[in-house]
Amino acid sequence: MHKHILITGSTDGIGNLTALKLAKEGHFMYLHGRNEAKLNAVVSEFKEVSKNPNIKGYVADFSDLNAVKIMAERVKNDIPKLDILINNAGIFKTKDTFAKNKLDYRIAVNYLAPFILTNALLSNLKNTESPRIINLSSAAQSAVKKGVLIGATAVNSSEAYAQSKLALTMWSFDLAKQEPNITIIAVNPGSLLNTKMANEAYGQHWSPAEKGVEILYALAMHSSHVDKSGHYFDNDKGIYRNAHPDAYDQLKIENLLESTKLILSDH
Repeated sequence: MHKHILITGSTDGIGNLTALKLAKEGHFMYLHGRNEAKLNAVVSEFKEVSKNPNIKGYVADFSDLNAVKIMAERVKNDIPKLDILINNAGIFKTKDTFAKNKLDYRIAVNYLAPFILTNALLSNLKNTESPRIINLSSAAQSAVKKGVLIGATAVNSSEAYAQSKLALTMWSFDLAKQEPNITIIAVNPGSLLNTKMANEAYGQHWSPAEKGVEILYALAMHSSHVDKSGHYFDNDKGIYRNAHPDAYDQLKIENLLESTKLILSDH
């Protein structure tokens, strides 16, 4: 049965390759990118290559939280039943530390944007039989500092990235408890895969991008992962294992969510 699948950050990297693999199977695919011309080109290419007309694009710069909210409303209205949401969009290196909204780019794109989008689409996901949310975490996870979260403290790209990915993982685990009927999995798709982001950040890669594609496809589609909600899959090891200890600290999770709500009320 063909599913309705939204993948953020699907104009490049493993998001792009996973989306194409699913498009070729005939699923209803919803792509996201921040550059309209590039997104339109990818949608056209996918339709031609996959022979699947059911592909649509959504434009939003995820560093702009208002743009995320606008996109979320469009998706909510366009796709009454959403089977799978893969929060893949991510950023590591940027020219500036802070976006126009004074938030660190990595915190905004890697954590706050998927937080906003996912919460807006929960009712759409609940309209389907076996919904799944796949959140792209990382092997890089570092304790979330409130100053970094709210944009009051500047840290280097690596540290901000690691904090954003732990924040995403902590929220994923909490959401899994709140939404027992949705399978929610955090995943490290693989360290230094051959993608634009890894090559720009480190000038090298360790594994082919296909390694990440395979695990995203499996987590989204295979029945063996349905009962793994609230868990972290580490694709470097190829197994479910523990994330950073803070992801299991209820008080720290509550503090993160409280700060998150305050940030969003100001933006």
